[in-house]
Amino acid sequence: MGSKWRKARMALGLNLCVYLPKTLEDSSPSSLDSEERLSDAALLSPANLGSSRPPTPSPSSYGFKLSRSGSKSSSKQTCSICLTKMKQGGGHAIFTAECSHSFHFHCIASNVKHGNQICPVCRAKWKEIPVQGPTADPSPGRAPIGPVGWPQNDAVMTVVRRLPPPRRDLSRRHIVPLFPTAEPGIFNDDESLDHQTVAAERSSSNKNSADEIFFRTIEIKTYPEVSAVSKSKSFDNFTVLVNLKAAASTTTQNPSRNQSSLPQFSQNRRAPVDLVTVLDISGSMAGTKLALLKRAMGFVIQNLGSNDRLSVIAFSSTARRLFPLRRMTDTGRQQALQAVNSLVANGGTNIAEGLRKGGKILEDRRGKNPVASIILLSDGQDTYTVSGSAANQAQPNYQLLLPLSIHSGDNTGFQIPVHAFGFGADHDASSMHSISEISGGTFSFIETEAVIQDAFAQCIGGLLSVVVQELQVEVECVNTNVCLGSLKAGSYPSRVMVGGRKGSIDVGDLYAEEERDFLVSVNVPAEFSSNLTSLIKVRCIYKDPLAKEMATLESEEVGIERPAVAGQVAVSIEVDRQRNRLHAAEAMAQARAAAERGDLAGAALILEDCRRVLSETMSAKSNDRLCVALDAELKEMQERMASRHVYEASGRAYILSGLSSHSWQRATARGDSTDGSSLVQSYQTPSMVEMLTRSQAMLLGSPSAQRHIRPLCSQPKPR
Repeated sequence: MGSKWRKARMALGLNLCVYLPKTLEDSSPSSLDSEERLSDAALLSPANLGSSRPPTPSPSSYGFKLSRSGSKSSSKQTCSICLTKMKQGGGHAIFTAECSHSFHFHCIASNVKHGNQICPVCRAKWKEIPVQGPTADPSPGRAPIGPVGWPQNDAVMTVVRRLPPPRRDLSRRHIVPLFPTAEPGIFNDDESLDHQTVAAERSSSNKNSADEIFFRTIEIKTYPEVSAVSKSKSFDNFTVLVNLKAAASTTTQNPSRNQSSLPQFSQNRRAPVDLVTVLDISGSMAGTKLALLKRAMGFVIQNLGSNDRLSVIAFSSTARRLFPLRRMTDTGRQQALQAVNSLVANGGTNIAEGLRKGGKILEDRRGKNPVASIILLSDGQDTYTVSGSAANQAQPNYQLLLPLSIHSGDNTGFQIPVHAFGFGADHDASSMHSISEISGGTFSFIETEAVIQDAFAQCIGGLLSVVVQELQVEVECVNTNVCLGSLKAGSYPSRVMVGGRKGSIDVGDLYAEEERDFLVSVNVPAEFSSNLTSLIKVRCIYKDPLAKEMATLESEEVGIERPAVAGQVAVSIEVDRQRNRLHAAEAMAQARAAAERGDLAGAALILEDCRRVLSETMSAKSNDRLCVALDAELKEMQERMASRHVYEASGRAYILSGLSSHSWQRATARGDSTDGSSLVQSYQTPSMVEMLTRSQAMLLGSPSAQRHIRPLCSQPKPR
């Protein structure tokens, strides 16, 4: 027996094909349920997207097989872990397990390091596992691969080792990894930024200053409620609409890796991103949910640029960091895919611990990309932080779920926005919405499992197109007799200074071609000495994320004509449209409060009254698209309040995701996002549309199929 193992070692060292000897303990794989065989890796693999079931284990191949190219078919296979082809003579050993499924050896060995001891494709329980051992003589010229020890030398494969029994900590209800890796006390091990690329971008911006001026500019438009008011008339509550629109970023086409047949996402000259995804892998995520989450994360990983950095936190009863902030180069993407594919669902739901580690990664990092954000996904309720206190008080304190590093307590802006995604009917929509509101992010409701990738695609389509940061809007009265009444800015922090002469709104980031609308209320005095009354002027102060410079832009003075007799003057349709949006949002909030009190009939009546009022407005009579979409959304909310069961299952989450969208004026996923008829379709940007189309085309496997897809939300709203 010893001689056979020596031959096996020698063959591995020479990269030869070899069958390891079968031991007496080998036996037929145990029978598995068909549901278990629908594995995560099978859904992740492009080759299996169209198949209904993965292949079942073959009883005739119980022994492990290590080879470079066992047959012609192996050269055409796809490794279900890294999603790349296993080519004949490609320089990587191919591992074939007892269930007959094959993988790159370094991929499956890394998978095992994360505690997985089953086949990623068919979920057959293995009796023997591949491991890697260190070597003092690494092969020159090969890139190190393995997400656990990122900066490491290449390893020489060791022989297959008998699988020890898994260790479980029943008190914490989660599986302890077979090869646990200790996390540092300070997460300052982030990969360094690509300074050469940043310098090149700055040099390019200096050479093309004319183009850069356009790139930086925010367009400011103002619309008074009416254009003329008679001299003798005065108003205590006159409305001026302030509309801001970020410029489009310059784009170039860059063919994507291994996906040349899909529509290409434009590679913008944009600010690189530091992204942390905090993913729920509790026991309720097992099966199809976890598989679809892995596929969605695969899409995110493949669409991040080489200057973007990603870290992944997985949480159940506790939380662990899969890998530090790493640049998504080709090697970084492969390592990230391996780490994500190693996830196994088990345990409880500790959202607070996941967010604590996610915030700590961004707080402790040595280098900082201009844009930073957290994506949180959960399908359950936090059972560790707020559940215990909820019984003793009317409203749980959801702020306990957020570390101070994520939100700012002095109302001067938000440090790290958390974009929360509630998955399925059992998630805690109230806590997820509160997390996003406190941090300055958005809340999306994923009702249908299959659209999770589309929801992620829409989110990163925005994050990868930030063109304005730290935007603050200042409003100042021009006429000494004019004072500010109020600033209607949704969830954005706003303030009116003492005396009412000045006010400001903290907006933060804007995506390319994204718009914001704010209603400013002022008093208009009678005016007998002039034919024009100047009201306000608007100033925008913001940061260019690429140049890292502050810029200021001022609008022209907003004024109204003062004829002796004004006659019948039409109200601005732009102002009327935004009044309708705010009225609908207020009705949604009131209906939600009534529903939480148990008054579903009263909640439905509030929504019905709002629909009636909207139908009588000028924009509704003009068939304004935003007004039509608002009516459709209000009707959908009414239907989701048909009973207590329906409201608990989907109504609450649907309303909260709508409130999040309207209060931040940013697109969110709502309900079954493939059904575009029930969604407000007003805030999506072109970059979101482009990324979403790419996601849907990838899922269908054919670029031509995108013609038949209804998008997550429709095209941006018309003006």
